[in-house]
Amino acid sequence: MAAHPDDEVLGCGATLAGLCKSRDVHILVLGEGFTSRYESRDKADRAEVDRLKASAQAAATILGALSIKLGNLPDNRFDEVSLLDIVKRVEKAMEEARPEIIYTHHPGDLNVDHCITFQAVLTATRPLPGSCVRELYTFEVPSSTEWAFHQLEPSFKPNVFVDVSETIETKIKAMAQYGGEACAFPHPRSPEALRAIARRWGRVVGLESVEAFELVRSIH
Repeated sequence: MAAHPDDEVLGCGATLAGLCKSRDVHILVLGEGFTSRYESRDKADRAEVDRLKASAQAAATILGALSIKLGNLPDNRFDEVSLLDIVKRVEKAMEEARPEIIYTHHPGDLNVDHCITFQAVLTATRPLPGSCVRELYTFEVPSSTEWAFHQLEPSFKPNVFVDVSETIETKIKAMAQYGGEACAFPHPRSPEALRAIARRWGRVVGLESVEAFELVRSIH
């Protein structure tokens, strides 16, 4: 569950590509993306927003996801929307997909939409009787989580590591669909940087390439 188109790839794309080989994977993107680059939302080029949605669909296909739902919350303006409204959107998606595992944003992030998405997902997945969610993980988003420079609490402290040595290139191919979001090295969203991030976490746990997550809750 991600805030913007491309967050799902940046945060856990290689992990999703691996999961898609053995189980159904559904992606929820809450926001439209892109429109914050304009002085006001109503001045945004809607054709660009539509292209971004098409990119998200193409990326999901490359990852192998069964479905992707794209929302229209205002980019970098989630704080202007009632939290309850966002929670209800997450709950509706959960009712339809009945996920056992959820990956979403970490709260110690520079981007306000990422933080609010985490809060909405945490609220929607509270462990009530009959809840379908057994595991909840948070991910980092390059060029957003690390750019908080550990000044926002809690800082990202991964404790679950997924070997993505066989799927990291699938993540790179999926990210390439977001032509306007991918950047040249040394930007953190460049292909070279994404590979380096995976190798960095791989070194931590003795593997070639890894995506790192912080476990919020696991029920066995």
